Amino acid sequence: MKRIMDISYEHYDNFDELSAPDRALVNEAIEATATANAPYSHFHVGAAVRLRSGNTYHASNFESEVFPAGLCAERSLLFYIEANYANDPIETLAIASNPSERECYPCGQCRQVIVDVERRQKSPIRVIMSGANSATVVDSAEKLLPFTFKL
Repeated sequence: MKRIMDISYEHYDNFDELSAPDRALVNEAIEATATANAPYSHFHVGAAVRLRSGNTYHASNFESEVFPAGLCAERSLLFYIEANYANDPIETLAIASNPSERECYPCGQCRQVIVDVERRQKSPIRVIMSGANSATVVDSAEKLLPFTFKL
């Protein structure tokens, strides 16, 4: 039986179209790219989250000489938040990169981890993928990975 899946999302051609809180979160993710350690790919990624409390946190990617021991910005940040603020759910996650010639989308592992966090906290996480002064927003990570792994 053939089935059709529709995925809704928002697209902003310019950061100025984002709400002020979302613009601030994207800017925090952009600023986090400056702390990335990416000597091999030269692709600096930053991620920032806004928790239900209103607090924001950020992280960047880290590449290791013993590949594949590095970690994406999104997972670095999500693991930190889960270890330290698990009772303050993540409402929004913003992702940015430098260079920023296109929007920055999470890898497959990051998509699965974001979905895992959504399931644990029992609420969706909005994901803002930014770059080249534009952004795409989904209201849940499940829209980025509709066929998720589940034990």
